Amino acid sequence: MAKYIFITGGVVSSLGKGIAASSVGCLLESRGFKVSIQKLDPYINVDPGTMSPFQHGEVFVTEDGAETDLDLGHYERFTSQISSKGNNYTAGRIYLQVIEKERRGDYLGGTVQVVPHITNEIKEAIKEKAKDVDVSIIEIGGTVGDIESLPFLEAIRQLQLDEGQANTLFIHLTLVPYIRASHELKTKPTQHSVKELLSIGIQPDILLCRTEHPLPMDMKAKIALFCNVKEEAVITARDVEHVYEVPLYFADEGLDYIILKYLGLPLNERKLDKWENFVSKLKHPEDSVRIGIVGKYIKYEDSYKSLKEALVIGGVANNLMVELKWIEAEDIEKEGTSSQLSDVDGILVPGGFGERGIDGKVMAITYAREKKIPFFGICLGMQLATIEYARNVSGLSDAHSTEFEKETKNPIFYKLRDLLQDETYGGNMRLGAYECVLKEGSLAEKAYGMKRVFERHRHRYEFNPAYKDLLEQKGMAITGISPDNKFVEIVEIKDHPWFLGCQFHPEFKSKPLNPHPLFREFIKASYRNRMEKSNG
Repeated sequence: MAKYIFITGGVVSSLGKGIAASSVGCLLESRGFKVSIQKLDPYINVDPGTMSPFQHGEVFVTEDGAETDLDLGHYERFTSQISSKGNNYTAGRIYLQVIEKERRGDYLGGTVQVVPHITNEIKEAIKEKAKDVDVSIIEIGGTVGDIESLPFLEAIRQLQLDEGQANTLFIHLTLVPYIRASHELKTKPTQHSVKELLSIGIQPDILLCRTEHPLPMDMKAKIALFCNVKEEAVITARDVEHVYEVPLYFADEGLDYIILKYLGLPLNERKLDKWENFVSKLKHPEDSVRIGIVGKYIKYEDSYKSLKEALVIGGVANNLMVELKWIEAEDIEKEGTSSQLSDVDGILVPGGFGERGIDGKVMAITYAREKKIPFFGICLGMQLATIEYARNVSGLSDAHSTEFEKETKNPIFYKLRDLLQDETYGGNMRLGAYECVLKEGSLAEKAYGMKRVFERHRHRYEFNPAYKDLLEQKGMAITGISPDNKFVEIVEIKDHPWFLGCQFHPEFKSKPLNPHPLFREFIKASYRNRMEKSNG
């Protein structure tokens, strides 16, 4: 029978519930327990797939093709979890399932209500994901007091009654702000947040107090007294330089010990040696390398959260600190490539949707190809690299994708499925893990060290096989292809130090203890370029 840990947040959003949940999972795994982490989001969208990256950040894609909240990326990076669609539920998805049941007559004509029908659906989703694990960690999105969060909070309140206090634990993440004018830490926001939680029937067992400064013992005692928790359960969640330090900081605070004691689980030995080694290398690099990321959502870095972490992790794999230079594609269109790209060691063009910034990305790719700068194109970045090569090397000056020019005479990329009459935009892409066969001797095959890999996709447009022979004749190598030869997955340029584009999103599978080989090799090539420039 699984134990349940529910993580809620109060006072303000963006306190780091996702990192807290991930860190708890990391610590429990380090003690030998099998965990699952689930995100319950209160918004009405069925999934984040159609939401703006500026509002929601990146859309994380699971192996089974679910478009999910970016916190699932944290869950996978901090633990061994391979997420699925069951790891992320929104209010929209829950309500949709209940409405579909009502339309089928599953409720036998009864009045459908938030309690018990919506709350029962939430509880079933939680219990389904808790099968076959020792501890199931459930993060509730939003903050206590939000109207849309109430059904989820009511559901977890009921679950404590269903499963018993010995099998459930409530962790509340709150804020202890520092008032600079008076040089004081203030506990009142935490007190009010816990009071709000108590008003709906939930007594937190552990408080994670987000703060800029360590909490003195007398302040912990005050919080414990006013919030009705034990002093040992008031945990300082202090700001750290790198998020990967959080599990180690929580371990020093004894968080995992308290959790195991409260849940009656055996106090297995904690084994964090590999994690500590990764953090040590992260904090003490031997050198640095500068990567230019040419995108269109750079004003909100969470739009590229997994990408950023994959680059950082790839740097650690090479004992390097990765300096990220975020470059707005439209700035390249206005100011030219040299002003934006002359000081970078490698260039990466990530995925994206829509026409804005396309010309700037193509200009950056031309610059990388001609200047022999290591280049990595992901999803749209791969498509534009192929289009750039078709235009500037293969003689097809009007080459394009039908995503941006429907009537192009040379559609290098086109919508493979006939979806033009489909007026909806959710879920009509190639999503999830697909197999890719690698060409022997290619950059990709050397990086992976194997012939067949599975990678996660999220795109609507595919390479047009009618142009395969021409591009290969002109020097572009197609080095990754689906087993049925239908889909082109990886392209490379032969006469270039390191130039690779992939149709999939490798950033989703990069973990601190298992860096993705393509990011590792891209960083290595970029550093080699830096050394050659400095020596030349």
